[in-house]
Amino acid sequence: MDPMNGRQRDECTAHLSAFCPTYHHAIELIGRRWTGAILRAMLSGEARFSDIASVVPGLSDRLLSERLKELEAEGIVMRTVVGTTPVRVDYAMTEKGQALSDVIAAVSTWAEQWLTVPEATTVEVGRGK
Repeated sequence: MDPMNGRQRDECTAHLSAFCPTYHHAIELIGRRWTGAILRAMLSGEARFSDIASVVPGLSDRLLSERLKELEAEGIVMRTVVGTTPVRVDYAMTEKGQALSDVIAAVSTWAEQWLTVPEATTVEVGRGK
């Protein structure tokens, strides 16, 4: 997706109009189920598929793979295949992905201040497959 031109950006941010297509796309992207947790894990330094999977309780391998492909397609994550035996696949945040760190920190701060997690919805630490 191409970045917005100056006119479009001005229309979306100058008065915080009710609808902005770029904002809508961004919030839908990072707000997808599991995406925020994956991004937070990667910003914390986790880079391999198994590392990310092990720190995000309840996330299936299928969904992790799907979300990583989506993030790669958006230019947020870069996938690197290392030609070792066995083959190793590493994931890294691109500059575009790293730019989300303040957004993720802000959402985390807001959540800690304003939300509580009901007992029935907390996930045990570990893989929830």
